[in-house]
Amino acid sequence: MASNSNRRYGSSDSRARRRSSSSGSRPTARSASSRARASQRSAGSRAAYRPSNISRTSSRRPTQRVSSVSIGELNRASSAGRRSSSPSVSSGGIRRVIIVFVLLVLLAIAGTVVYWSSLFTVSQVTVSGCTHLTASEMTELAQVPSGTTLLRVDAGAIEKRLESDAWVEDAAVNRIFPDTLELVITERSIAAVVTITSVSDQQSEDWAIASDGTWLMKIPEQGSAEAANISQQIYEDAESVLHITDVPYGVNPQVGSVCTDESVLNALTIVSSLSTELADSVTTVSATDSANTVLTLSNGVQIAFGEAENIRDKERVCLELMEQHPDAISYINVRVVTSPTYRALSS
Repeated sequence: MASNSNRRYGSSDSRARRRSSSSGSRPTARSASSRARASQRSAGSRAAYRPSNISRTSSRRPTQRVSSVSIGELNRASSAGRRSSSPSVSSGGIRRVIIVFVLLVLLAIAGTVVYWSSLFTVSQVTVSGCTHLTASEMTELAQVPSGTTLLRVDAGAIEKRLESDAWVEDAAVNRIFPDTLELVITERSIAAVVTITSVSDQQSEDWAIASDGTWLMKIPEQGSAEAANISQQIYEDAESVLHITDVPYGVNPQVGSVCTDESVLNALTIVSSLSTELADSVTTVSATDSANTVLTLSNGVQIAFGEAENIRDKERVCLELMEQHPDAISYINVRVVTSPTYRALSS
């Protein structure tokens, strides 16, 4: 009985504790449930589905601490990083740049001072390459300014003045420090002496002409006052070159100008194109007109050469005829090279 009573009491006490426990915890469960539903509503779609086998405690994420940094601080930090990563210009490099700059400025100042100073003043002028012109003629023609220096002298203007002379084909001016100016002349040579009739006084005049057709000068008579003022080399050359005669009346040469008369130019072309063997034998050329150009050789043979065409073939025919008839020919006509004729000396 006692045991049954104890069980009843125990059972009653147990039931009472369960009721008390149940009645005390029910509001807590409802509160937790309400909080869970509110959390689900606020989370929206992120908490729309939760697996049943995952407990509420495991689904909660640990709270993370968020710190804030201003934009200005980020920009300052980025600028500081760039400055620390970019190479810095050393003070030694800056000094070197300054030194180089100062040296360049000093050199420019020194060069300007020397350029405008009297240093390297031209005290003498030398002339080379002249045979038909005298050194005094070239110096006078150069017109080197008095007191000029090798640095300030206008070499281009001097060369232009020198080349204005008909005899000068090319001129160069060289500076020889400390005080010498050298004039290097390349002269034209006399290709022929042309005898013409003066339009003004109807007198015969001898004119020197170059191979390019430039009229060089009128050759004065030897022993005259004019002859004393020119180089004697001109007379020596005039004796050794061929003479062109019988040119048409009205040819009016001017010093430094280029000949335009066809008969004279035809004669020059023929003689300049001949080989040495025959060219050296030509003494005079009659140039009444191009078709009737006649060469006279040193042995007295006359060659009717005609136009300056087929020159090599005409020359070959003349040499063959003179070789076949040595000292027996006085005249050869090769105006038409395919039909040459000749005339023998009279017995």
